[in-house]
Amino acid sequence: MSKHAALDTFGRSGNPIIRSNAFSTRASSTDERMTLQGTVDKTGILLFLTVLTATVSWNFQGPLVSTLSVLGMLSAAIAGIATFGFYFFFIGWIINPRPHLAPKTAPIYALGMGFGIGLLSQQAETMFPGIVIQAVSLTFFVAASLLFAYKTGVIRPNQNFLLIVFSATMGIFLTYLFNFAYAAFTGSSFSFISGNGTSAILFSLFVVALAALNLVLDFDIIEQAHEQGAPKFIEWFGAMALVATLIWLYVEILRLLMKLRSR
Repeated sequence: MSKHAALDTFGRSGNPIIRSNAFSTRASSTDERMTLQGTVDKTGILLFLTVLTATVSWNFQGPLVSTLSVLGMLSAAIAGIATFGFYFFFIGWIINPRPHLAPKTAPIYALGMGFGIGLLSQQAETMFPGIVIQAVSLTFFVAASLLFAYKTGVIRPNQNFLLIVFSATMGIFLTYLFNFAYAAFTGSSFSFISGNGTSAILFSLFVVALAALNLVLDFDIIEQAHEQGAPKFIEWFGAMALVATLIWLYVEILRLLMKLRSR
């Protein structure tokens, strides 16, 4: 098994951005090539844009939620749809086939997701003061720990690891999609998703772990793309993939903390 076996099979990651064959393309002799530092810099830019619009939506929503509870529920629904709708459909099927547009589409994605995350976070903070800073801290702690484990060789994805993570990720996505449809028709959702019982907490722990493991695959594929001499625009493409996974991880950690705080 090669060092970067995650690239050996189509459908490399649960992340629909990073599954693109664009990561296996090579720059021509006249094109500038991507660098890992460039990807890191652009990831920082996208995170800044996400936080910027999240702050705007948080401040805009705050004064209204106290008087319009319906707006609060609607905001949470919009944030949830945005998180998974953008993540799997808009990104996977619209942006993915056009990676050369990533320098333009990546900032738009970050700005749009920031609004959804701000709405969701403000709702969580209203119910459980202090929970957002806990979720943000845990998200970056988990991401930093996994990056360290990957760079030191503690975690090195092979093909079995890839297939398990990818299959589980798609299974979770289909579960959420079915739950959304079920809730739309019945007005209630599955208890293991929205409840705060033991099964619900174990489910959230599993999803958090799965989102974290997707980061490992993302790291691996971006590193391989760099080693293969991918074109410069892949820096934005890779940065968008990392931000998408980090947002997913943050949302799942936030939901887990909400379940624990509500017990």
